[in-house]
Amino acid sequence: MQQAYRAAEATWHVSAFRIGPGDPEAAGLVGRIRELRARILFDHGRRPDFRTPAGAYADDQELDFGAWHFVGRRTVHGPPLGYVRLSTPETGELFQTRAYLGAERYEEVLRAQGLGTGETFEHSRLVVEHQARKLGLGIHLNAFAMAAARSLGAKAMIGTSGTADGQDRFHERFGFRAVPGTRRYVERYTEDVLIMLYRATAPAGDHEGLVERLEGVFPAATIPVREAVLGPDASASSPLRVAPHRVAAADAEPCRRPVLYDLTRAEDRRAHEALLASGAVREVLDTIEEQLAELVTSREPVLRTSPQAVRRAVAQQLGGTEPHAYGTWAWYPWSGRLVHLLPRDEFRLVRTDRNRGRIERPEQRRLMGRRVGIIGLSVGSSAALTFAMEGIGGAFKLADFDTLSVSNLNRLRAGVHHLGLNKCVVAARQMLEIDPWLDIEIHPGGLTDETMEEFFTGGAGPIDLLVEECDTPYVKLAARRRARALGIPVVMDANDRGLLDVERFDLEPDRPLLHGLLGDTTCEDLVGLTFEESVDVILAMVDRDRISPELAAAIPRIGTTLSSWPQLASGVALGGALTAEAARRILLGLPRPSGRFYADLETLTSADRSTLP
Repeated sequence: MQQAYRAAEATWHVSAFRIGPGDPEAAGLVGRIRELRARILFDHGRRPDFRTPAGAYADDQELDFGAWHFVGRRTVHGPPLGYVRLSTPETGELFQTRAYLGAERYEEVLRAQGLGTGETFEHSRLVVEHQARKLGLGIHLNAFAMAAARSLGAKAMIGTSGTADGQDRFHERFGFRAVPGTRRYVERYTEDVLIMLYRATAPAGDHEGLVERLEGVFPAATIPVREAVLGPDASASSPLRVAPHRVAAADAEPCRRPVLYDLTRAEDRRAHEALLASGAVREVLDTIEEQLAELVTSREPVLRTSPQAVRRAVAQQLGGTEPHAYGTWAWYPWSGRLVHLLPRDEFRLVRTDRNRGRIERPEQRRLMGRRVGIIGLSVGSSAALTFAMEGIGGAFKLADFDTLSVSNLNRLRAGVHHLGLNKCVVAARQMLEIDPWLDIEIHPGGLTDETMEEFFTGGAGPIDLLVEECDTPYVKLAARRRARALGIPVVMDANDRGLLDVERFDLEPDRPLLHGLLGDTTCEDLVGLTFEESVDVILAMVDRDRISPELAAAIPRIGTTLSSWPQLASGVALGGALTAEAARRILLGLPRPSGRFYADLETLTSADRSTLP
């Protein structure tokens, strides 16, 4: 099978094929697979046992026959950059884990988990070239092997894992757990190795969404082994028959979506029990009885005066269902938390109850039916979280190519455990921890010419409003040009003096981009700017004569004594409030005209503005 996957930086083409036991016609192919693996494992001499005295790369294992093989490439005709193997119980006597533990200990480990040898698959030899490791190929290959195992009926997967480069932590993110007492140093790999196990009925950790989607396409598009050509030197590729299966950019990133269980459904009950038995759950939070009390009193506030009346109303709400089985259990793989919640509509009714009096329930429902796009998740993260809390939008598209760094922690609502994650992922996770039913699509490669149409109109549907908070002049103008063509309103906060920008392209289809501040400048004019030119363009966009004295004084220092634009958490938080207020009014059809407005707190709170005598 050859499937194409679009990641943040690359499109991966994965081919899958099975080599039959002792297949003599596959000997050449097996040799090239072994050479590919050995060359990557040799790692410039780190593991010398994978190179012979004659200088050849060698990784001969009889287990290659009878196994499924998955090869990843950047392009259809490009060289193989990664590989993983999946072995079925048919060759269980040859499993690496069996050899590592010994037959008796291996079967003892399985029995302790309630498993048999005939239902346990082994995945092994996950290798990825250095240049492809940070681009997500390892994630795709591992997910593909897990999807195949599920599709083929595996109840569990087992495998050996190294520890020196964090391979064990990598597998933990897929739901694998270390088997106690199996860690020891292995000379051939020059590192400690341990056994890891995964139950196929449990979620695949951070990557459940990707594994689930791949399970849906396996094995319908597998290719015959005779078509699986790597090339004579295991570094070239012949064309393979391609059955394109496009996966959104979000699939290359760690999970941003919780897994939801309804315990009134038998299938969900089994999956929920398997999850609890897997050891992946670090914390269980069950406040369903308090939530039910909030539900009935939010509907009938007069009940608050009578605890007995509240209990009767809760019992009526349950209708005979046990509290444990009522509503939804939300599993957040990234934190290990399993949380018991009311059903979606009841949860949202209670969660936004305090909005009433400012946003009434019919307006709340209208807002939840809207889709918001946000470009730039530094300043834009405040808008995203404020929108989620206030209920402005039930669906979102987030775009940012950058990852969270230490210097972002002065203004982004994030923790040190988020460092290195794409900013879209950080924001999406936090939003889903506010409301696990939000529909969030992310574009971790940022907004580009290639992803522009998908962002504005593709996926689950077109956006109704754009919040633009990126730093790239070309993207700022190109996004507005596309928004104007589609009649989509745009709001922006500039994080200086409380600047709020509103462009009502939905009402003014001929309105000049950025209020005409750039004159006849086009997007194409902004390609390839130097840093100094970019600064000059951005200053023109925000009106250099109106920026704060502090920002004006800081700009000449950027790149010399200052690393970048100065920004404060207070300004970012204010921007979230300003964009949320503007977006809410626009989406509800309330007055909010185009223009540029300032909520300058220094001016608004100056001594002469005090309302006291």
